[in-house]
Amino acid sequence: MSHSNLKLVITLSFFSLLLISGQTLAAEKLSALYSAQSVSYSLPWIAQDAGLFRKHNLDFQLVYIPSSGIATAALLGGDVEIALAGGVGTVRAFAQGAQDLVFIGGFKNALTHSIVAKPEMNKPEDLRGKKIGITRLGSNSHYFAMQALRRMGLDASRDVTFIQTGGEPEIVAALMNGTIDAGSITTPADNRAIAQGFRYLLFGPDLQISYSAANITTRRSMIAKRPQVGAAFMQVMAEAAKILHTNKEFTYRVLGKRLGISDPKIIEAAFATEIKVMERRLEIKPEGIQAILEEVAKTDPRAKTIKPQDMIDRRYLDDMAHSGFFDKLWANK
Repeated sequence: MSHSNLKLVITLSFFSLLLISGQTLAAEKLSALYSAQSVSYSLPWIAQDAGLFRKHNLDFQLVYIPSSGIATAALLGGDVEIALAGGVGTVRAFAQGAQDLVFIGGFKNALTHSIVAKPEMNKPEDLRGKKIGITRLGSNSHYFAMQALRRMGLDASRDVTFIQTGGEPEIVAALMNGTIDAGSITTPADNRAIAQGFRYLLFGPDLQISYSAANITTRRSMIAKRPQVGAAFMQVMAEAAKILHTNKEFTYRVLGKRLGISDPKIIEAAFATEIKVMERRLEIKPEGIQAILEEVAKTDPRAKTIKPQDMIDRRYLDDMAHSGFFDKLWANK
């Protein structure tokens, strides 16, 4: 082979390797939604600000769609591939036949909502005939309000009127302008309301109501088609959970920016409430799903035949546990 031909072969080989390398390193596109602007849904924000999606070669797009019911519709419609949302929308859709839906992880398996009311209201009976703000009918805030009213000895269908606002910031706004008398909200929305002179009529975290409040949901068909993308996303969420639990300075900075909060006391109070129930290893607990199934079964008998395990795929959680990923991640706390 002549010198010029050898040089040509080397040059072509070099550019071929560059092309192959570029194809290999091209980031995988992935779209996801989150359904609440709160501390408990901060993992994707933390991951974005920490560069974790780039680290795991994901070209990630995140959108906000309030309420688990609407979020589930977006997931089923193919608008996104992963949903970070409350479990009730998924359970209802599954009972109605959408069995492509599946839980692959969770980060909050208990409700931490509270009932915040006008300052002149100081006992449960004061809620009779009043308007309570929720995000959406069938949402986590709606479910909590019904459970709370039941424990207060009130009938949600008769004693109060639920007003749908769309989101928790909107509930606080409705409280302030007098459109509603009370609201079912989590942190930091409740802290904002308290700072404006409203009061806790019921502090929900004390109830420790088991419920799949914040989950990672996808479609079985997506897992079958893009299993490695799902695995990469779960590793990103696991690393973000580590930051949430161990790096307050970074987490507070992310929360302040994403939630538009400048008061460090509000951020600290919100974080202190939520971190107690946030899952370190993205665990999805069957009893939380069972609580939703029992509630859904009151209006849809098909839910009675469903077991929590029917809706859970633990492959990513088990892989991270068995491979030592979790142990290595948490080795240095």
